[in-house]
Amino acid sequence: MSSYYEDSSRGRLDGLLDPGSLIEILPPTERMVSPHLRQLDTPAAFDDGIVVGEGRLAGRRVLVAAQEGGFMGGAVGEVHGAKLTGLLERALDTRPDGVLLLVESGGVRLHEANAGLIAVSEVMRAVLAVRAAGIPVIVLDGGTFGCFGGMGIVSRLCDAVVMSEEGRLGLSGPEVIETTMGVEEFDSRDRALVWRTVGGKHRYLLGEAATLVEDDVSAFRAAAFALLDQLSDHGPDLSLAALEAEHAALGSRLERFGGCRDALDIWEKLGVEEPEKLPILDTASFLATVRDRRA
Repeated sequence: MSSYYEDSSRGRLDGLLDPGSLIEILPPTERMVSPHLRQLDTPAAFDDGIVVGEGRLAGRRVLVAAQEGGFMGGAVGEVHGAKLTGLLERALDTRPDGVLLLVESGGVRLHEANAGLIAVSEVMRAVLAVRAAGIPVIVLDGGTFGCFGGMGIVSRLCDAVVMSEEGRLGLSGPEVIETTMGVEEFDSRDRALVWRTVGGKHRYLLGEAATLVEDDVSAFRAAAFALLDQLSDHGPDLSLAALEAEHAALGSRLERFGGCRDALDIWEKLGVEEPEKLPILDTASFLATVRDRRA
């Protein structure tokens, strides 16, 4: 068993893809560093914190991108975002069986301000273009830094999200919420609260994560392959009617759970017996307990 949570971006790709199949595009030897960081006298990385390339997943040809949380928390800057956008545009030309995004990001890189914001908007547009072309885009989320900000939005634009219990997904990170609204609203140091609110178990119960897996690279690999099979059978519905239906569903969810102060209250409304026990269950026991309780 190899922990996805503790691994690096390249380590995750090594375990996810067929051995020896990864061909990295713009590897560190190309020294693609951010010009903005140099101007600010800030340390740079020769891959700008993201690995992009192509490989095979159980024989299927896929394009992959893996953000490195160890470099600036996986934050998106101009070069980082351009590599991701370029990979997605490559999918339109080469027509792979799917695109896998191994997300781990705190959002936009504050050092690069507007350049980072523009980069994220270009990634969003590219994701929708790839999906509209009938190419599945699958997110894997189980890294140390979670997935927040712009990349949180990108993740929910994709066809499916695979998470482990250790993964986190949201718009604003816990520290941002606390800084903006105060510790009375959200205590970012309360790790149990953080994981209850934005962790994989809660996102799965809300229906935002399609699959919940163990913290194991091989489990992510199996889930990604299964989703490629499932999504290849039918293209996404990106029509206005589908968008309106999604908005209506979100409105209903807000009406149903809007008064809840804690995820525990939501789980209770979903009909989960003894919801306080969910955080301590292993993944298999959790899935068995909540089988018919997802929102």
